[in-house]
Amino acid sequence: MYKSKRIFVAGHNGMVGSALVRRLRLSGHENIILKSKSDLNLIDQTAVDEFYREEAPDVVYIAAAKVGGIYANSHYPADFIYQNLMIQCNLIQGANSFGVQDLLFLGSSCIYPLESKQPITEGELLRGALEKTNEPYAIAKIAGIKLCESLNHQYQRRYRCVMPCNLYGPGDSFHPENSHVIPSLIYRFHTAKISCLSEVAVWGSGTPRREFLYVDDLASACLHVMRLEDGVRVNNSMPTEFMFNIGSGKDVSIAQLAILIADVVGYGGDIVFDKSKPDGTQRKLLDISVIRELGWKMEVPLREGIKLTYDWYVNNVFSK
Repeated sequence: MYKSKRIFVAGHNGMVGSALVRRLRLSGHENIILKSKSDLNLIDQTAVDEFYREEAPDVVYIAAAKVGGIYANSHYPADFIYQNLMIQCNLIQGANSFGVQDLLFLGSSCIYPLESKQPITEGELLRGALEKTNEPYAIAKIAGIKLCESLNHQYQRRYRCVMPCNLYGPGDSFHPENSHVIPSLIYRFHTAKISCLSEVAVWGSGTPRREFLYVDDLASACLHVMRLEDGVRVNNSMPTEFMFNIGSGKDVSIAQLAILIADVVGYGGDIVFDKSKPDGTQRKLLDISVIRELGWKMEVPLREGIKLTYDWYVNNVFSK
């Protein structure tokens, strides 16, 4: 459908953006526009507008964002809300202003209320208070979703949004404190293994449950969503207009995850849980029945994905 069109992937150097580029190229797309941070400052509205004027993309994928785990969200809330608002508003409104009809915006499962019914359907949006540790980031993402929805209504655009669960894979950030849980644990267990440490501390009690998806599976879901026809219905009754949960449909406790990663890494020491650190939401499992009904399914199981991610870390991050 889009193979002859000019496709802009914003944030192509990040984990999600690079996976999108891989999937687009695998699907036969060759006319892909890529801009690094040094080439295009997405926080600068004038620069973004000039980009749209000069490059004239037909399709836009927005994978650019400031992201991080509990530590980063807790310590840099102003950065998370400001930078994400600016990036997405410049890109989404700029696309509309310069006539881009097709756009995909990546949200996050943290947009849903803290007390959402499990598994969480797309309809839970704005039905309760958010989890405090990542509220600024979540509010920014909700604003992006509502901007897409509003432009669809007012200008008849085809701006679609995907809400992924916790992502991991090649290209992730492996900072020991500012990264998400899987890369953070890979870093800690690998460091402990090569340093012969007797134990590794994991933040929180280990009881919260999380859902994880390998990033290349998300990329395949994004392309699937963009290929859907307008007004598609699920079970002949529920219209799916623009917003879709993407996940594995399964969750694990942080304790189970830590044991799994330690095993993949080959670390044989003790795992201790630091209960003085925050747990975050106790459970966050997405209802992915809509995207499943529309023909998409994940391909990479959790253990296999962690092994692929660990191998990438050893060969591309640790070795440098």
